Formats: sequence, C-alpha cells, structure tokens
Amino acid sequence: MESALERLWRTLVWAFVIFFVINVLAMIATVVINSFGTRWLSSWLPAAFTLRWYASAWKEFQLGDVLLVTFQIAGAVVLLSALIGVPAAYALARREFPGKPLVIVLFLLPLLVPPITFGIPLATVLYKVGLAGTMWGVIVANLVPTVPFTVILMIPFIEQIDPKVEAAARVFGAGTGRLFIHVLVPLLVPGILAATLLAMVRTVSMFELTFLTAGPSSQTLVVALYYSVFAAGVRAGQSIDAMAVIYMLSTLIWLIVALRFVNPTQIVARVKKSAA
Repeated sequence: MESALERLWRTLVWAFVIFFVINVLAMIATVVINSFGTRWLSSWLPAAFTLRWYASAWKEFQLGDVLLVTFQIAGAVVLLSALIGVPAAYALARREFPGKPLVIVLFLLPLLVPPITFGIPLATVLYKVGLAGTMWGVIVANLVPTVPFTVILMIPFIEQIDPKVEAAARVFGAGTGRLFIHVLVPLLVPGILAATLLAMVRTVSMFELTFLTAGPSSQTLVVALYYSVFAAGVRAGQSIDAMAVIYMLSTLIWLIVALRFVNPTQIVARVKKSAA
C-alpha cells in the first residue's frame, strides 16, 4: 500500500505542477487581453476592447517587413538543413564506421549546449569574414544547431525503412541518386515534413544566435520584439503585447502542424538508443 509520505510527495508534486501551469497560462492570458484592451488600471479586465493596437504595432514596428525577413531566413535555413541533414542522417543510419558514436555525440552538442556559449565565438568569426549583419550571416548562424537537429530527427525515420527495399531497388538497376530520389524520399516525406516544420519553429524562435549576428535589415520577429521592448523611446504596452501575440501565434501554428507528423517521445527514445 502507498504510504502517507508517498501520498504527500505525490500531492506536493501535483500542486507544484498545477501552480506552474496556472502561472504560465495567467501570464499568456494577461498579454493577450492587454493586446486588445484600451485602459487597464484597477479592474480585473480592461475598460474596453479594441483591435487598433494590432494595426498600430503593424505600422510602428514595420511588422510586414519583419515577418517577410523572418520567413525568408527560416525558409533558407529549412531548405539548407534538409539538403544537408537528410543525406547525413542516411549515412549515420545505414553505415557503420569507426567513431560513429562520437560523431552522433558531436551532432548532439549544439542541441545540448546553450546557444550563447558558441554564439559569441561564431558571431566573431562571421564579423571577421563580413557575413555578420547580413541575412546570410543569420542563416549560417542558425544552420549550426539546425542541421544537427535535422540529422538527429531524421535518423529514426530512416531506420524504420526496411533495407530490403533499397536492396530490391538496386537489383533493378537503381543507382544511389535514383534510389534516394525515387525510393527513399517518398517514404521519408512524413519525416522530412516533421524535420522541416520543427526546424522552422526553431529558427523563428532562435533569439541568441540571431541577435548576435543580425543587422538592421536582417532582424527576425523575436529580435525585433526584443528591441521594441528595450530600445529607447516610449511605446504603448498594448502595441508591444500585440506584437508578442503575433510572435506566439506564428510559432504555435507551425509547432502544432509539426506535431501532427511526429511524436517527440519516440524521437527521444530512438536518439538515446543511437547515442548508446
């Protein structure tokens, strides 16, 4: 039977989890409500609701240009990550070679180490070669964690494909290129979609690397949001909250779509197995 101490511990854990979730939901609700409110002083809700703060934020922070830059950078990062990561994942999933566990650990490092740790040296290198402050500099910086992320994510999908399918294709004369394009890619569509969508979410939400390497014309939405909060000048809090809501929605939509194609718990289990 469960002891009184175990019941108390379980109750405390659940109480902490519920308290944490309620606080997170309350903070999100406060931002969302304030983005629609007119005046909010000493009452539970604003005096009235309006949409003008969204129009104001769109004009004041030039959100049209910022969103365009954000998705241009995210699109380029996603495309390059897929072109590099999928073949690399195939090599790791299908080939055995000396030092393979070490290579997998090296791929995991950019995902485990805080971005600021390698972001400052990376930004220094990009400034020396003249890429920092440009859109390509931001793309290169975001590729450092995104390519390993794509590789690790794709390995379980590739391992699920029976090698006999590839052997049969080779028997009928398919070369490596044709095998990859006409056989493997159609089978890997769910994995590629999951990897690209999650890579896009990661790129859109990546603050540290983008902040260290972006210039005035290459800021993504999360960096523009930071500057809108801390830059000099007086700005309406409702406009900033409206910008924050747009940012939350832009990442949440992609994340929901990505989770439609992939189960994170299965990926973690396969990654642990591969690393072992």
